[in-house]
Amino acid sequence: MPSGVRARARAERERLAAEAAAERVVREASIARRRQRLARIGVSASRLGPRRRRRGRQTGILAARRRTQTRLLIALLVVANVVVWLIEPSWAGRALALIASVLVAPVLYTVLFRKA
Repeated sequence: MPSGVRARARAERERLAAEAAAERVVREASIARRRQRLARIGVSASRLGPRRRRRGRQTGILAARRRTQTRLLIALLVVANVVVWLIEPSWAGRALALIASVLVAPVLYTVLFRKA
């Protein structure tokens, strides 16, 4: 092995480690400044975790059909609850109809839109 190869490799590793350490210091300083800035306006530090990106909604034909079916079912349940609201004078009956519509919704979805 030629002389100095290992020394050059070690120097390169040390240089890369120093660059990584410098980047870490800059990042930590940035986070500290951000925490101070947010603390001044009253935002808790727990909200500083990694940000989750919201996924866009699915755009396929099946997803569009499922959205349409879900909207139709919700509209049907809203109409049914409005009718019950207009007909039923007691609050207990109205509340019962609302709770029943929430509980029956998955069953209705399955019955109305299941594949044959």
